[in-house]
Amino acid sequence: MNLAQIQRAVFEVIRQPLTPSQRLRPRMPDGRSTREVANAIIKPNDRLASHERLEIYNQQYWFRILSSFAEDFPGLRGLIGVRRFDKLSVAYLAENPSRSFTLRNLGASLESWLRRHAEFAPGDHGMAIDMVRVEWAEIEAFDGRELPRISKEGLAGLSGNTLFRLQPHLHMLELAYPVDDLLIRVRRAEHQHSMVSNAVRKAAHRTKVRKASLPKPQKTYLVVYRLNDTVFFKRLTREGFALLGALGEGKTLGEALEASMPKPAAKVEAFRQEVRDWFENWASLGWLAK
Repeated sequence: MNLAQIQRAVFEVIRQPLTPSQRLRPRMPDGRSTREVANAIIKPNDRLASHERLEIYNQQYWFRILSSFAEDFPGLRGLIGVRRFDKLSVAYLAENPSRSFTLRNLGASLESWLRRHAEFAPGDHGMAIDMVRVEWAEIEAFDGRELPRISKEGLAGLSGNTLFRLQPHLHMLELAYPVDDLLIRVRRAEHQHSMVSNAVRKAAHRTKVRKASLPKPQKTYLVVYRLNDTVFFKRLTREGFALLGALGEGKTLGEALEASMPKPAAKVEAFRQEVRDWFENWASLGWLAK
């Protein structure tokens, strides 16, 4: 067995979920004895058997990725509850093990996975998917590239043929629920819990967001972006969202305005004024790139 084969064999063992008592599983998914597999790839020492040595790596692998995953998705955890989130985390990470040098990529497939596994968010499946979309967009926005910005002064002399480029870190989300507010509430509650004793914090984390306080369905047009190394949310109107999206698709300013302009003629003049304000605001927030 060469080095690459040993590395793959070790990873296959340590990526198997822990038992309920947080120990190494006795058998591999294909039925092989884990002890026999361990004996073939690692030697015992004077204190630990081969499988006990691998068990340490198995435990540290899962403790680390579960901790990182929970840090990335506090909104989903608050929405579905800690116990259900723990089960979701193990099931998801068992199917989607870490294959990157950075743990920030752990949740890259969570949205598509959760769409196929509604059983982990019964009754709140659509809201849970929206929450995952927002939380993953935050991760992407924090790490995304930033191009040179267009200043407000740089907006002078625009024409119908002007083309814009949106910042790569900017993400546009059309949501069925206003989960951005819920995520802010969850984080505020977690911050308050961190200020109290461990006993109170543990009691608080055993519960999830109260059903009565969950948001009602409401079409929400959200932009997730980074400014001065901090990620922010900003809601747009339907027309503003459509205009920004059309520009991001490569349409000229004239084409984008035509695509997003409201149909009632009475609203057209108000729309034109809003467009001026929108562009000044978008430029000040650094959304528009040269």
